[in-house]
Amino acid sequence: MSRHQITRLRHDTRRRTLTVTAIEQLGDHMRRMVFTAPELNDFVSASADDHIKLFFATDAGDTVMRDFTPRRFDTAQCTLTIDFALHDSGPATQWAAAAQVGDSLSIGGPRGSAVVPDDFDWYLLIGDESALPAIGRRVEELREGVPVITLGVIDGPDDEQRFATRALWTGHWVHRAGVVADDAERLLGALQGMALPPGEGFVWIAAETTVAKALRAHVVETLGHPREWTKAAGYWTRGHADASDKSLDG
Repeated sequence: MSRHQITRLRHDTRRRTLTVTAIEQLGDHMRRMVFTAPELNDFVSASADDHIKLFFATDAGDTVMRDFTPRRFDTAQCTLTIDFALHDSGPATQWAAAAQVGDSLSIGGPRGSAVVPDDFDWYLLIGDESALPAIGRRVEELREGVPVITLGVIDGPDDEQRFATRALWTGHWVHRAGVVADDAERLLGALQGMALPPGEGFVWIAAETTVAKALRAHVVETLGHPREWTKAAGYWTRGHADASDKSLDG
């Protein structure tokens, strides 16, 4: 197999019902939940930005699905960790804000994985709160000593996260400070003053759809980074509740 080749895998999918066993508040805008179920003994998630479907009941009695990243999992302990970014509205946010230990939630998937090899000379990971679970998992899973730079846009210092990793991690944070404005402008401004390591790198981007598009265009067209070594996705779209992954590649 040649270097830097992304491998696509398909997984058998089934619905699992999980029970909340622990809840941790991560800053003002994210809740981390640990779930358990015997059916997690064969759970598979091969990539840091995999998505599973979470099923939520609405006030109207319907069931809606939302995409979330498996932040961490342990098949031996039958546990799965999911981080919930708390937005203004939507069934996922409503459920996460009110959830308590002992509550149950059904999930499905992941249906597949796009596995980015750990053989690049460096990695650059960019995103907003919705991308932090995938960013954190990627940083934690990378090999020892490889440079990885993260650039995250969040509301303020209390929302910054720390990742335990063997990689050579440098974290950059851009704060909104309660001001509603264009995340693309903030992130692009931070990118322009950033020096990337030498060698062949992989750039991963996930944010609001228009923001992710602007960042991908800058990385590929302005910086000249190879398109095949760039992955961008719109994890949510302004005006629509909750997150839904939309790949911008291809």
